[in-house]
Amino acid sequence: MFRRLTSSGLVVVRMLTTLVAIIFTTHHVWAAPYAAMVMDARSGKVLHAENADTRLHPASLTKMMTLYVVFEAVENGEISLDTKVRISKKAAAEPPSKLGLRSGQRIKLRYLIRAAAVKSANDAATALGEAIEGSEAAFARRMNRTAKALGMERTTFKNAHGLTEKGHLSTARDMTILGRHLFYDYPDYYNLFSRMRTHAGLREVANTNRRFLGNYRGADGIKTGYTRAAGFNLVASAERGQERIITTVFGGRSTATRNKRVAQLMDKGFKLAPSRVAIQKPARPDYSITSTDTGSQLAGKTVRVRTNRPYSPRPKLRPAKIHLATTNLQSGIESALSEAQNVRIKVERSPAEQTMPISVNIATIDTTSAIEESLGPTVVSRLSTSNGGHWGINVGRFNTRYSAEKMLLKTALAEIDSLNGSLRKVHKSRQGFEATFLGLSEARALQACTRLSARNIKCSTISPG
Repeated sequence: MFRRLTSSGLVVVRMLTTLVAIIFTTHHVWAAPYAAMVMDARSGKVLHAENADTRLHPASLTKMMTLYVVFEAVENGEISLDTKVRISKKAAAEPPSKLGLRSGQRIKLRYLIRAAAVKSANDAATALGEAIEGSEAAFARRMNRTAKALGMERTTFKNAHGLTEKGHLSTARDMTILGRHLFYDYPDYYNLFSRMRTHAGLREVANTNRRFLGNYRGADGIKTGYTRAAGFNLVASAERGQERIITTVFGGRSTATRNKRVAQLMDKGFKLAPSRVAIQKPARPDYSITSTDTGSQLAGKTVRVRTNRPYSPRPKLRPAKIHLATTNLQSGIESALSEAQNVRIKVERSPAEQTMPISVNIATIDTTSAIEESLGPTVVSRLSTSNGGHWGINVGRFNTRYSAEKMLLKTALAEIDSLNGSLRKVHKSRQGFEATFLGLSEARALQACTRLSARNIKCSTISPG
């Protein structure tokens, strides 16, 4: 009887062992709660979702938002890629993974971006947040405003790097949305996420996602994340032919199993996605929603420009260098200021003014450098009347009218001689907003494009008709 019981017990033990082994080989057992989403990046259609709205620890996927806000700040003119950022004690003290920054040293913003995107350096992420908003806490508030504006409804950020902190949570759906926005909103920066290695100022760093990038055909980004609380996370994007898929996985138990699961979901996405579908780019962040905690609107920083006097005396005549007219002047004034003296310009930023319409009163400016340093992203809508020519030039297509107008101002200041007297115009097409200068002769249009191309500014001529 004892032998029979022993034999039966052994059978039971073997069955339980087999069952446990089977369970642990399935993808549902992870070091942390599992969640996943697969999306057709072209249309935003969800192809697969599992626990996609469960709030989990994002780990270093957080740096996707950190970098999104930094890219936005650079585009808005708040900071330059070549700005030398002073490293604080807090940033230098962040735990690994890190670049190895020292307190008090200065390093260009571009290198911090590379370190955060490629190596997932925590010290670089904190330094970026402090450079943009002055403190990591203020930067986290801006991250949350941006998240809400992007439609990331179940995400709350507490820091710039993603290390575990109470209340710092996101979802597979929200991170997929963010990955899609990074691809479409900042295509000029997206290539950072596909670099196997890059130089980050202090040294060369390797990509934390290099295994997936090297092993999955068509993969070109995006971001890994790991903490004990989160497990192994990954937002990945891949393109094959005309199809692009974004896949997010939370809670992997190792780099290998996570990558394997992401590859399986990617294959599923490519199988389900149609070969041809109309590309529907996501809308840029809508900051028009009123914040409940600050009472101000959720806009990024806006530059308000005004002269150092409440009135301007009639200027003395002098050789004109550039003619600027504003949209808010009376029609009689619009054609009056053909020549003017220098005007000192002061830039003010305040919370109350952040979302106010820009009102600009500018007489003739003496040097382009003074304008570039003071105006930043402020836009003046047009130049003086055209010279009667029938040619024009195009300097780019943009997602927003603001970006197109900003490019027109930047180009006008960069090439005053050949564009003086031309008409700036933004034309809306199905593909975006076209930035153009009109009213040029053929010779001046060709001359302007030649000079702009030499400055690495894209340009094409527009012939009559």
